[in-house]
Amino acid sequence: MICEEVCMSQENEHRLLFRDAMASLSAAVNIVTTDGPAGRCGITATAVCSVTDTPPTLLVCINRNSAMNPVFQANQRLCVNVLNHEQELMARHFAGMTEVSMEERFRLDDWQSGTLGQPVLRNTLASLEGEIEQIQSIGTHQVYLVQIRQIVVSAAGNGLIYFKRNFHPVMHERLALA
Repeated sequence: MICEEVCMSQENEHRLLFRDAMASLSAAVNIVTTDGPAGRCGITATAVCSVTDTPPTLLVCINRNSAMNPVFQANQRLCVNVLNHEQELMARHFAGMTEVSMEERFRLDDWQSGTLGQPVLRNTLASLEGEIEQIQSIGTHQVYLVQIRQIVVSAAGNGLIYFKRNFHPVMHERLALA
């Protein structure tokens, strides 16, 4: 019994240390959205990264406890909206940090339907619509491999990152020097 408690304590300490280490990993802030037969929803995510450019594929990780997973899985399509530094409040809404309901979130700003019918937020740095090709369960998360079918990139704007458990703007070098 004591060994079990010590092992569980060490495991929990290791998990918390890992989370602290990951808080030191700066990450772009995205709102991942979906719309389809299972409904419309979205979630703020930083666990998004490129896998390959041929074919263009992203990896998106969402906690398995999220009520959004069944919606993403049933719709089989999503959009990764890469936020700019002025969209922090929207990121907070979609992260569940405010009292704003899901329906209200989609009424707050300038949303449009993308080529694949996915919710695309205007004025983002980029929006990438795609089809979910694979889903893997790893630990506490669902890992989605998404083949990107439609890409829109803005020439203007500054980044928004999550670092040390807080949002931070990332200014473009030319603007920072001005």
